[in-house]
Amino acid sequence: MTVQLRAMERTDLRFVHGLFNDRAVMSYWFEEPFDALAELEDIYERHIHDERERRFIIENDGLPVGLVELVEINVIHRNCEFQIIVAPAQQGRGYASIATRRALDYAFRILNLHKVYLYVDVANEKAAHVYEKLGFTEEGLLREQFFSNGRYRDARLMGVFQRDFLAVDDAPA
Repeated sequence: MTVQLRAMERTDLRFVHGLFNDRAVMSYWFEEPFDALAELEDIYERHIHDERERRFIIENDGLPVGLVELVEINVIHRNCEFQIIVAPAQQGRGYASIATRRALDYAFRILNLHKVYLYVDVANEKAAHVYEKLGFTEEGLLREQFFSNGRYRDARLMGVFQRDFLAVDDAPA
């Protein structure tokens, strides 16, 4: 297995469109599915030069298996929000752990961020477990924070600091 992150390109939009039109996937992102590829193309064009965002395609042996985003990058406070989607057919193969570790490495070593945070549905225990293994800790419970699939959902706010991630990541094996 050769898992890598690479910058999202225009040619990836059809793959991303498939992810974004999966109702189950988007419910965990607390978002409604996009309907039109043209809408996604417009968003891509508007955000291509936005320094507050980094989007990566997760690849295994050259094939796309998911998407990672670092968004709301704040250079003053040196933090950002982390988001990930692994294609449903590719879940359970360890891609989320590898891709999250690589994204954190980029955020902390390249962007020199102080903190990366995320929101995770309280029902998404598998994702929370992945995040905890990589050093994220719960910072709070956001009650009825997001409306998805006809109801309000609670979310955990989790974060990891650069110093903590690098201390573990740089430790001798």
